[in-house]
Amino acid sequence: MNLHHKELAQGRWGRLPFLEQMAHIGSEVERALSWKKKQNPAYSQMAFERSLELIDLTLDNVSGKARLKELARLREAIVDFFAGSNQFRSTENAWRRYFSPFTFAARRHL
Repeated sequence: MNLHHKELAQGRWGRLPFLEQMAHIGSEVERALSWKKKQNPAYSQMAFERSLELIDLTLDNVSGKARLKELARLREAIVDFFAGSNQFRSTENAWRRYFSPFTFAARRHL
């Protein structure tokens, strides 16, 4: 797999607070949603792949069973929404509602 976030993959990602990691993942998901709405599947796919890369980097650095479980489920649901049959019946609005608190909290802690 081609790394999009090379600097982050070299260890910088693991030093970011969890809230900030989730906010960055949410930004990529937001980009994927926006490009999907603009009917640009190539750009949407690239943003989707970047979000998966960030989720995987987070999974590599996660501590605690609850976070591991949530991140694994998050990855599964995002793949289902963007590349699968959407059997979880996710919506764009639901993804925005999920990530919005992380973005808000990360901004407050900067």
